[in-house]
Amino acid sequence: MSFIADKQTLDDLSLLGKYNPGSVFSLFNQVKTRGAEKLLDAMFQHPLTDAGSINNRSAVFRYFNDHPVIFPFDSTQLEQMEACLDEGNNGSYAAALWEVSRKKVAALLVRDEGFQQEQTGIDSCMSVLNTCETLLIQLEQTGRDKDAPWEKWSGMVRRIVHDRRFKEAAGRSLLQTVKLHYLLKSLFREQLKAMLGLIYEIDLYVAVAGVAVEKGFSYATALPKEKNVLVVKDMKHPGLPKGVTNSLAFSDHSNILFLTGANMAGKSTLMKATGILLYLAHMGFPVAAADLQFSVLDGIYSSVNVPDDLNKGYSHFYAEVLRVKKVAEEVASGKSLFVIFDELFKGTNVKDAYDATLAVTEAFTGFTDCFFIISTHIFEAGHALKSSGNQIRFEFLPTVMKENVPQYTYRLQQGITADRQGMIIIENEGILDLL
Repeated sequence: MSFIADKQTLDDLSLLGKYNPGSVFSLFNQVKTRGAEKLLDAMFQHPLTDAGSINNRSAVFRYFNDHPVIFPFDSTQLEQMEACLDEGNNGSYAAALWEVSRKKVAALLVRDEGFQQEQTGIDSCMSVLNTCETLLIQLEQTGRDKDAPWEKWSGMVRRIVHDRRFKEAAGRSLLQTVKLHYLLKSLFREQLKAMLGLIYEIDLYVAVAGVAVEKGFSYATALPKEKNVLVVKDMKHPGLPKGVTNSLAFSDHSNILFLTGANMAGKSTLMKATGILLYLAHMGFPVAAADLQFSVLDGIYSSVNVPDDLNKGYSHFYAEVLRVKKVAEEVASGKSLFVIFDELFKGTNVKDAYDATLAVTEAFTGFTDCFFIISTHIFEAGHALKSSGNQIRFEFLPTVMKENVPQYTYRLQQGITADRQGMIIIENEGILDLL
């Protein structure tokens, strides 16, 4: 089963978006090649749901984290090589002789550029192979291709670059060009395409590991679903280099975090950081935390920025209700989910929001295979929920007043806060004086 994260969740957490500089994708998109970028996009689109697969991918990133290298390939040459191989087929040597000769004659008679493009493609292929051979020698000298992520790549490269036919065909004569055309575009075409795919993988691994080193990220440990735990130490939002860290823990004995705090205290950022952390962890990617151990989940649902829908005639409140209904259906179906509700039912009056928050939160305590973070300004609902048992943990993000100016620690504390500084902020901005 595929990992679940719908468009609302992806947008709430700003996970995707090549052209969005604030997206999590852009944070990790430090690759050198288009092929690696496509792989990165595929990984973001399809997180993993098997603990073994997640840990195996993490181990590869960790290897390049511990053994940093500089990606040695020229991206333009790789693109030209890929284009060259895409033009190939499984033809014979005679077919190669005819094709190259035809292009050569066309170049002489009508100045057709086909022969020049042929040589450019072949030259790029040979340059990439030379780089592969140089890198292979370095790896063999250090023994780093043994039992390492390089091993599959190095074995494939060794079989190609050590083939004497490539050495014999090195040169620019017509017959040498024909031989290289045949070797590259026919005889070794599939092996070379596979090797190219592995080069793109290496580009991706090197880039992501480089981000982890630069940002001080760590690698999570995925556990089987039946363990039903999530423990994270010193987590922060990956987009905040100097962000304040917090630690969280969930289990089947404590599956709901009820979060209170004033406006600007950091509730939304904390919730988004947790969602991003778990999404990246299911990809096997490095995470912005000191340590993370988590049981594999079926997916993540968030409700942070739920819009109204003018076309359907949905008010903001009704859109919220439909979102809660969607999550309730998924939770009731037996899926293991991580759910984020930021300010439940903020689109209605305080009395209805209080009653609905109380009822929905109490109902979620029975679904111990799922974990929830529910934030609210209605701290009275928290006090009423304290009699619901130990499934709900109450924490808050405090506000410290200094000379009538609110300041925020962004550090979680146990309990429920009654902090409300909305009017103070309005007054400090001089809005009432303007009016």
